[in-house]
Amino acid sequence: MFANLIKLISALPLKSLHRLGWVLGWIMYLSSPTYAKRLRDNISESGLVSNKPDLKKLIKNNIIESGKALTEAPHIWFSSRDDCAKLMKKVYGWDLVEEGLKRKQGLILLTPHIGCFEIIPHYLSMQFPFTALYRPPKLKFLTPLLKFGRQRENIRLATTDVSGVRTLLKALKRGEAIGVLPDQVPGSGDGEWADFFGRPAYTMTMWSRLAERSGATVLLMATNRLSNSDGFELFFHNLPNQAEGESASRQLNKALEFLIKKNPSQFLWSYNRYKKPSIKHFKKNLPTATKHDENISDDNLND
Repeated sequence: MFANLIKLISALPLKSLHRLGWVLGWIMYLSSPTYAKRLRDNISESGLVSNKPDLKKLIKNNIIESGKALTEAPHIWFSSRDDCAKLMKKVYGWDLVEEGLKRKQGLILLTPHIGCFEIIPHYLSMQFPFTALYRPPKLKFLTPLLKFGRQRENIRLATTDVSGVRTLLKALKRGEAIGVLPDQVPGSGDGEWADFFGRPAYTMTMWSRLAERSGATVLLMATNRLSNSDGFELFFHNLPNQAEGESASRQLNKALEFLIKKNPSQFLWSYNRYKKPSIKHFKKNLPTATKHDENISDDNLND
């Protein structure tokens, strides 16, 4: 029933879905004090705006753009490959992708939750095999829908556990591309604390471990939702060099800050980026070298 409703909604034109997103964004904001407070606090404490009128404008725009991100997702999931390609109006920095793949040591593509990140795997899979890190939803009934929408020809999904990390590493060893949303809070023991917009945030270290193990090229990527529902743009950037004495996690967060500053209204500010990590224990059939289900010690990365 729910899946049928989502599929029905997905058939609407993107412009209509974005209008619906405008409404949904405000409903979420006005109906959930926790959601609203987190969104406001994260934006105001980021330091991106220094006066009240600009802060109010950014919050308002982010409420609307967050709603659009939800309503456009089904349209991406159920669209044909050709329709997805038509929605991607411009791509910048594609030469960086080609250069990375030519090295045949794999390509790690990092993107924060910004713009229409759902379209990225679909677009890239039209160019080459692509493996995306996938965190199953807390609401179990959504799992089949999300897997159907995200898993297409040339796309593999790697779950956020030891098995999934091995899948990512194998893809890199084949010289393929993988995608990671590194602004998610990892499980306890699988990250480190690093400043993110001036506040300590528990930050994923998996990407740097994979890069070190495989020798893969690491690039940043981000989408921009165009005005008037005209489609999307995709940008690729080199990862900035790591400063002397700087941790890989701080290097990552600085890079994500760079992307977000270019398009702050479309970042998912409502996400609880500064929460304490949860502790999740392995199931009995997983390796016992560590307690945590997202750990990527060298032992757990072995084929």
